[in-house]
Amino acid sequence: MQTNTQAGPTSRTARWAGRIITGLAVVFLLFDGVIKVMELDIALETTERLGYPRGVVFGLGILTLALTVLYAIPRTSVLGAILLTGLFGGAIATHLRVGSPIFSHLLFAGYLGLMVWGGSFLRDAQLRALIPLRR
Repeated sequence: MQTNTQAGPTSRTARWAGRIITGLAVVFLLFDGVIKVMELDIALETTERLGYPRGVVFGLGILTLALTVLYAIPRTSVLGAILLTGLFGGAIATHLRVGSPIFSHLLFAGYLGLMVWGGSFLRDAQLRALIPLRR
């Protein structure tokens, strides 16, 4: 059994929209990773409020930066998106556990996930072929 995984060509507008959305997600994730690696007070305090020890902040920052770099490199962007989805799932689970507000905290990782996958979807014809949206 063969399946057709051919997608139409990516329009210039869609490609640029995907790049912009991807760029916004990457900038935010780099910022998030850097403040954790620098162990700024805001990152340390927030992590403690979420029930984690201060010692995990540096590792979370390194992980966030590494996954963001994977996502930013075109050849590894789908792998990066998959791994970032796992990171976002952990963030959502953490916010659920501590009872954070829904729209500002709990769903923010979901919004980032939509940006990551939406940007990838608009930029990558092969990804669109794997996840066809029908009219």
